[in-house]
Amino acid sequence: MFNQFSRTELLLGASGLEKLAQSRVAVFGIGGVGGYAVEALIRSGLGHIDLIDNDKICITNLNRQIYALRSTVGKYKVDVARERILDINPNVDVTTYKTFYAPETSKDFDFKNYDYIIDAIDTVTGKIELAVQANAEGVPIISSMGAGNKLDPLKFEIADIFKTSVCPLARVMRQELKKRGIKHLKAVYSKEVPIKPNNEASRKENDLHPQDTEKISTMKRQIPGSNAYVPSTVGLIIASEVIKDLCGL
Repeated sequence: MFNQFSRTELLLGASGLEKLAQSRVAVFGIGGVGGYAVEALIRSGLGHIDLIDNDKICITNLNRQIYALRSTVGKYKVDVARERILDINPNVDVTTYKTFYAPETSKDFDFKNYDYIIDAIDTVTGKIELAVQANAEGVPIISSMGAGNKLDPLKFEIADIFKTSVCPLARVMRQELKKRGIKHLKAVYSKEVPIKPNNEASRKENDLHPQDTEKISTMKRQIPGSNAYVPSTVGLIIASEVIKDLCGL
């Protein structure tokens, strides 16, 4: 009898599909990268997923995020994601958190309940804390390095964070993880030298959603340039690694 995962089973086998159906993955950040990772995981048969993101969809998300539509602007990303997930597979167990992940909120999560963790958030402090918690509980984790200010999706690679190069965010992560005694972290990073955003465009804060201008002020940096195909590529790479690791491929 054919079902929605029949073609996936031809590649993963019945045992692989069963493993995915029983697994629980936490996705921290469901924007341009995390949203596509979620999409691929659900369409592959993942049975349990936690979505962690406190953002609402804004007009500037329309160029790259899978949950961003004119009809969803102003809605919480996790709410839109949950509705879409259940429309794809109503049997998925979906848990949502409207939470900005940081060291102060890490206590809200029981990491030992996860079979895999996806780090697709923007802040360095949050990314470090995720790596620390995953390491403490022995849970596999994959971390997305910078996908902004990039144009070439073919420059992305999968490597241990301590074997990465070029990427400025990966350099900071290496330094901070070394201080904390963490020796390994699977990462997706790019060897493309980041493109400097157009200064004139980045100054047009009046054209941005208040949520984005707040980020600029909080992070004290220019908002990065983005496009439709680089973050999505990173998200799909991450999903493929998670699926292969969970299925033992």
